Amino acid sequence: MFQYDFMQHAFIAGTLIAIMCGVIGVFIIARSLSFVAHTISHIGFAGAAFAAYAGIDPLVGLLAFTLAGSVGVGQMGVRMFRRDASISVILSLALGLGILFLSLGNIQGNYSRTLLFGSVVGIDLQDIWQIVAITLFVLIALCAGYRWLKFDSFDQVGAQAAGLPIRWISIGFLLLMAVATSVTIQIVGALLVFSLMTVPAAAARLYTQSIFGMILLSSLIAVLSVWFGLVSGYYTNAPVSFFIVAFDAVSYFLGIIYHRLMERRRAVA
Repeated sequence: MFQYDFMQHAFIAGTLIAIMCGVIGVFIIARSLSFVAHTISHIGFAGAAFAAYAGIDPLVGLLAFTLAGSVGVGQMGVRMFRRDASISVILSLALGLGILFLSLGNIQGNYSRTLLFGSVVGIDLQDIWQIVAITLFVLIALCAGYRWLKFDSFDQVGAQAAGLPIRWISIGFLLLMAVATSVTIQIVGALLVFSLMTVPAAAARLYTQSIFGMILLSSLIAVLSVWFGLVSGYYTNAPVSFFIVAFDAVSYFLGIIYHRLMERRRAVA
């Protein structure tokens, strides 16, 4: 399997993105931003479709649209954006724009499926370097703002009382989410990107209460899911993204069982 360059590239890219998603996903879950991740992924679909229509690098279109969308969400305010009407309008508009650009550009069906479901085995060496640069940028930014972000994510009342710049922390985190989403879409596609960014973190929260432990376990689950997906997809010729999401889902359901067993044990004790 590793004798092929495309599989080597897939494992390198998939591992890097999984680590990034595992780390940022913990804060997405803590800040209850799963719906925002889902919406930004659809905005990214429109951006990639526009890039194909305009004949530019897909990553440029992804970043342009997702960053603009994140700024828009930040200006609206997360609380306002949580309303069903706002989510429905933005999701519908993003999907509509994506379909429009695909139609205007006369894009082939294979490219459309790649945008929706990803194509990790289609990663080349140039994509690897892009992924390395973006992953390092996101992780370094998260490390730099870790104390403020952790405080605001897990104790919002305390962070507000301490006088932290809550609004700017929120907007900055949304921008990091946009960057992470843009590069992750290339692996699992616009429809499933939010699952890799949220399910491993949601599962990790069921196994441990330590924030650092959540980050480590979330990254581990995400990495294992990508490896499992690549190996299973190689030997079965089935979609890699399906196996990634299936592994994450099983990890989450096992976490629910483990969490309930621990609660019962504590109740008995």
